[in-house]
Amino acid sequence: MNQKSMSRRDFLRAAAGTGAALSAVGGMAAFAQEEELDLPEGAAGKLTVIHRTEYFEEAQTTFREIVQDFADANNAELDISTANSESFGDFLGKMQAAVAAGNPPDFAYQSNISNQQMHLLGLLEDVTDVVDEAVSRYGAIMRGTNAEAGGRIDGMWVAVPFISNTTGYFMRGDKLEELGLDPATDLVTWDQRREACLAMSNADEEFWGWGLTANQSGDGHGFLMLVINSFGGHYTDETGTIVQFDSPETLAAVEWLAETFDRNGRYGPMLPPGIESWTDISNNEVYLAGNIGYTHNAFSVYAQAKRDGNPVFPNTIILRAPQGPSGMNHDGGGIGGWINIFRGATNVDLAKELTLALLDPTNFNRMSAVAGGLFNPAYENLWTEELLAADPNFAIIYEQVNVEDPWMGSSWPAEPNAAIDAIRAASIPEQMMANVISGRMTPAEAVTNAHNQIVEIFEEGGIMQ
Repeated sequence: MNQKSMSRRDFLRAAAGTGAALSAVGGMAAFAQEEELDLPEGAAGKLTVIHRTEYFEEAQTTFREIVQDFADANNAELDISTANSESFGDFLGKMQAAVAAGNPPDFAYQSNISNQQMHLLGLLEDVTDVVDEAVSRYGAIMRGTNAEAGGRIDGMWVAVPFISNTTGYFMRGDKLEELGLDPATDLVTWDQRREACLAMSNADEEFWGWGLTANQSGDGHGFLMLVINSFGGHYTDETGTIVQFDSPETLAAVEWLAETFDRNGRYGPMLPPGIESWTDISNNEVYLAGNIGYTHNAFSVYAQAKRDGNPVFPNTIILRAPQGPSGMNHDGGGIGGWINIFRGATNVDLAKELTLALLDPTNFNRMSAVAGGLFNPAYENLWTEELLAADPNFAIIYEQVNVEDPWMGSSWPAEPNAAIDAIRAASIPEQMMANVISGRMTPAEAVTNAHNQIVEIFEEGGIMQ
């Protein structure tokens, strides 16, 4: 399936199916959820900007200063605020209501809301002219980011690539040295990393090896689907229209995960307290406190450790993506931040000018300099020698976002599309693991239940199985 094969009406029906699927499992998507925030209303005479909350406060402050300077230079009143841009939040519903009411914000910088879904709901302005201008000024979009798959629909850009990123696979190198483990050969697979985490754990010293949660969060979703994909499991076939989640490969992955999170089993000693209910910021905090040995994260944890002179920083090593039984390579990057301009906004032209101002190296480099790996250029010519020399690990990030054939992500083997994005919005993988970890379902029951929820979403959207 591609974006053209699902109509706006079909997607609205699919969204209703998402709610029904969650109701069928008791309405609890996972163990814990994050607070929702109201969106500001757009109005004539002011520039209304919403942006994601950064894990790294100095980068957020710099972003807001740049936007304020732009507004002042253009004699515009500014209304700027944060929004929860996780796909499982209610951002889509709020934006749909705002566009329908004729008072949407002008501009959003977000990371996890589906551009395909927003386009099908009729929420987004065509920003092809902005992307074309950015490419003419700053070079090609980094090929390892899958940017076109995420932001270009039927030849039209509905979102502007803002920053590139890659997942950091961080581990405590000093602990590995104590164990005599070589990262290049002894930490290639999930099994090897799990054993290393167990070996380095010592509850008496309040140190646990494992720092990956299965709870509802961006990190949790990415981790679960990486495991499932690395075992060969997937949501759909390559067309994106036939649900294939309930498979021997998915079940093997879920059984592996169940074994990993069994506190009474072999790997219980490596699990830190409360990991079942961690949110996106939890692993940052616990890693920086020196209490865990291995986690997956954006470079926020690395950046903060470097900025603060945290003793974990010189002991942090960066690994490649882990491999599962399928042997597939999951290296690659992505667009870590998109800019959207909303249909019916009062200040569309000014919002487009703001987008280009934020991409200007004078401004972008201010954010990149303080973010330590969080704000990476999405355009080739912005990767300057000066930037690459600022940190030895920036070269690793550049390599990942410049991979010639990058990993597509959790939609594999299909291209990203609105129906698959609805699965993420419903937090189905996280709910599946919540059912297993809590003992409500066996792995086999949980996989079948998740499969049926996905089928319900597809069929409510007119994609009959």
